[in-house]
Amino acid sequence: MEGVSIPVRRYWYRRSNFRILTLFSFMVSQVQLYRELSRSSFPPHAVVYVNTLLPFGAALWGRRSGRMVIYHIHEVSLSPKILQSFLVWVARKTADLVLYVSEDNRARLPIEGIAAAVVPNPVPDRIASAGQFHLYDPMHSGKFEILMLASPRDFKGIPEFLELARRLSDRSEIHLRLVLNAEPHEVKRYLPVSEIPGNLDIFPRSERPEEFYQQADLVLNLSRVDQWIETFGLTLVEAMSFGVPVIAPPVGGPSEIITDGEEGLLIDSRDVDLLERKVRFLADNPGLLMQMSAKARRRASNFSFESFAVRLREALASVEAAKA
Repeated sequence: MEGVSIPVRRYWYRRSNFRILTLFSFMVSQVQLYRELSRSSFPPHAVVYVNTLLPFGAALWGRRSGRMVIYHIHEVSLSPKILQSFLVWVARKTADLVLYVSEDNRARLPIEGIAAAVVPNPVPDRIASAGQFHLYDPMHSGKFEILMLASPRDFKGIPEFLELARRLSDRSEIHLRLVLNAEPHEVKRYLPVSEIPGNLDIFPRSERPEEFYQQADLVLNLSRVDQWIETFGLTLVEAMSFGVPVIAPPVGGPSEIITDGEEGLLIDSRDVDLLERKVRFLADNPGLLMQMSAKARRRASNFSFESFAVRLREALASVEAAKA
């Protein structure tokens, strides 16, 4: 958590282009994690907070040492399925409480027999602070700036974003930006320069996404609903904290954050014709964007660290009360 001085210890893990090697590396990393925790001097009352299903070594150590184990789950599914089944089994055997980032997340990956609660992700303090003082003004740069932040994966809707850029090439006042969560060489390998439309700029991973939100008039999440379900949608809430309207998938976590036509629009990215029409419509209606902006900022205020802390304390209190 930002602004909190706590010691950080890292353990070995390495991804590979070969899935079997990545899986082997992951299993070895969890053995190492278990060993490191076993050698540690954490107090007996320390709570083991396992973020995502993956660090099962911490959950096993927490259960063996008699500590409370809390899982905070962000996944809908993991591959291969046998790995997911194993990780869910470990969570079922070790967890005192399972937290989910959305109701949809809980419905899609239930862990039976364990107390559960929904605790959405908070907007990082640095981004929330920057958004608080940002004045949203459509086309303040002289261009209608459309922004998307995503991993360099087709199922994240990158091809649809490229197609949208091509279709909007007749509108010289519309400009698009794509920030890929990857290093520069990975970006070049995934998206050759020859495939990038002239009205689209590509950027590698940024440590300061707030600088992109400050320039945006509209933020998109185009994840393909038949291939990837967004369990929450942090970039959407971050953008909304700057008062930037958004377009997001009509399923998963985004559908709980956004009311269609209020803070933005819910659109299936596979319908590129509809997506194009709606983007053109928004670009031509600054008054509507301003209305959406005010509602987006109000909605984003529900995802502060303060709200996160309140929800977390309530969930913990419910478990402690049940054990009393």
